Amino acid sequence: MANDILDCLVIGGGPAGLTAAIYLSRYHLNIMVVDGGKSRANWIPTSHNHAGFPAGINGKELLRLMREQAQLYGTCIETAQVTRIDRGEDGLFTADYGSGPIVSRTVLLATGVTNRRPQMDEELHDAALAEGLIRYCPICDGFEITDKKVAVIGNADRGPGEAIFLRSYTADLTLIDPDGPIDVSAEDRKRLEQAGVKMIDGPVSLIEPGECEIHVETAAGRLAFESIYPALGSDTHVQLAEMLGAKLSADCCVVVDSHQRASVPGFYAAGDVVKGLDQISHAMGEGGVASTTIRNDLAKERPMMREGTEAMERAGEGS
Repeated sequence: MANDILDCLVIGGGPAGLTAAIYLSRYHLNIMVVDGGKSRANWIPTSHNHAGFPAGINGKELLRLMREQAQLYGTCIETAQVTRIDRGEDGLFTADYGSGPIVSRTVLLATGVTNRRPQMDEELHDAALAEGLIRYCPICDGFEITDKKVAVIGNADRGPGEAIFLRSYTADLTLIDPDGPIDVSAEDRKRLEQAGVKMIDGPVSLIEPGECEIHVETAAGRLAFESIYPALGSDTHVQLAEMLGAKLSADCCVVVDSHQRASVPGFYAAGDVVKGLDQISHAMGEGGVASTTIRNDLAKERPMMREGTEAMERAGEGS
């Protein structure tokens, strides 16, 4: 496949990229997915917001099922990292991913974002995440911390907003600054005080999971919570978009139109690399929109007329 000209190269194998791959393959297009295996969906112990799974579904299992579905329709999925991409004068894209260059008529970027983690051992972090002691998405799992003792670890930029959002799930809520004394605006301090959110000065020197609780070392001493939410921001994976000269927003996301077209012709983007809403269903919806746009844009350049059975048989006899 690497020697063929693809109709579409999908970069990223998370919910957005795999949804697009399913659509594109069912449109009888020649596509490839190159996935670095770092989708945030892999972190999800159980998603309860995903419609159709009443008991919830594990993130890794969801991705496995989506890959299986895409491959059922002929999608080629390569586990690798695209390191470079450019667009030639002929309008074709060339991407390098370690197994030689890939040439494609269109590219869909679905590389998502990475949450910034608190300073702690990686294995301990991942184990705590699996147990629900560390959580990153209040929209996804706020319900699961209802009436529990919870802390938000975040500075003035993100901490107050996340704490106020979570206040609708529990009255026992604490905001901890990871770096030093609480330094929020007068307006935010008033909102937090009125909401009954406790404020604890940092720095946070240690985060240590325990039995059914997680411990946080602060300037006020060692505190225990049933869950913590790091509100430390995230990094959007837009490096490939920058290589192509695609327009980015002020918050470093790929700017697209209502059909997921980026500013570079033939280049599309979907999922959290466009808007960090952190929702599987939203990413999947954008993947569906992007794939249909790609199909229709390609059809404008060359008619997609399927040959009849007799013509296909004649072609087979001649080969």
